[in-house]
Amino acid sequence: MSKQCVVVGMSGGVDSSVTALLLKQQGYEVIGLFMKNWEDDDDSEYCSSRQDLIDAVAVADTIGIPIEAVNFAKEYKDRVFSYFLREYEAGRTPNPDILCNSEIKFKAFLDHAVRLGATKIATGHYAKVREQDGAFQLLKASDDSKDQSYFLHRLNQHQLSKSMFPLGDIPKSKVREIARQHNLSNYAKKDSTGICFIGERPFREFLNRYLPTKPGDMVTPEGKVVGQHMGLSFYTYGQRQGLGIGGSRETTGEPWFVAGKDMQHNRLIVVQGHDHPLLLNPQLDALDMHWISGHAPDTTHSFAAKTRYRQQDAACHIALGTVDTAHFTFDEAQWAVTPGQSVVVYDGEICLGGGIIK
Repeated sequence: MSKQCVVVGMSGGVDSSVTALLLKQQGYEVIGLFMKNWEDDDDSEYCSSRQDLIDAVAVADTIGIPIEAVNFAKEYKDRVFSYFLREYEAGRTPNPDILCNSEIKFKAFLDHAVRLGATKIATGHYAKVREQDGAFQLLKASDDSKDQSYFLHRLNQHQLSKSMFPLGDIPKSKVREIARQHNLSNYAKKDSTGICFIGERPFREFLNRYLPTKPGDMVTPEGKVVGQHMGLSFYTYGQRQGLGIGGSRETTGEPWFVAGKDMQHNRLIVVQGHDHPLLLNPQLDALDMHWISGHAPDTTHSFAAKTRYRQQDAACHIALGTVDTAHFTFDEAQWAVTPGQSVVVYDGEICLGGGIIK
């Protein structure tokens, strides 16, 4: 009987490398696939895709699996980057990694893998898939500090049915140890941070190449001008760094935070103090709700939700609106709820889905 073929998305990082290694050890026929999603300035100091490809090929060679590179830059630009720019222009803060997963890694990549003869695809995400009564559930990873189900909440039943996440039960420290034991050259490679196509570059400088600066006033909620901003697109709710407002005699001396955007008058609303009432919100509305199971849960239950990735689950109640909208009420006010970011819903360890914060 021929082995089941699994295509692994290999990024050159340690997580996807160990994913490929584990699947090979488990007896699968493994093919590595390196995705190139960005090529606008590939020779720049920030875009590491060339080095990443070299690392991925070296690992594939060590493990003894074939690897090919595939270019999804056009799909990425059409499906992810154009949305990203539209949202920023509208003053919102999108999460392109979530869209990249649903549109590129588990759509364009999945389609390509199927053409290569794969029955499943695998990635180095820290999450789990469970099949129950013919339905597929997305679960949190065992290592809570690395759990990435938040970024996968827009996957559907078909995508989950084809996906494997071998790292779901393994702590990150163990992943590096496995890589070291098997002489994978990237066992100590630093995890990549930052948005998938931007790399480690200064974010504002990157955005400035695509969006015009449109300076205006930074004002307190009372309307007092305390500084100048360079364009509302370049700031996000809760932002503290890069505001350039010093303390003054009339102010409390506490740090300033972005608390709102007045798009109509091109004004950035700033407040002092991390726990200013304008930064705390007990409720939010969400658009474009997506439920992994294909249908909304019974909302008479209470659930937990995250309004940003690095956050504890917060107890909440959900009221469903018409056409993929929902209203969330939290037991405790949430800090810096940001339009354009995702609110992701959990029932214990099960990720149910989520939507875009209005």
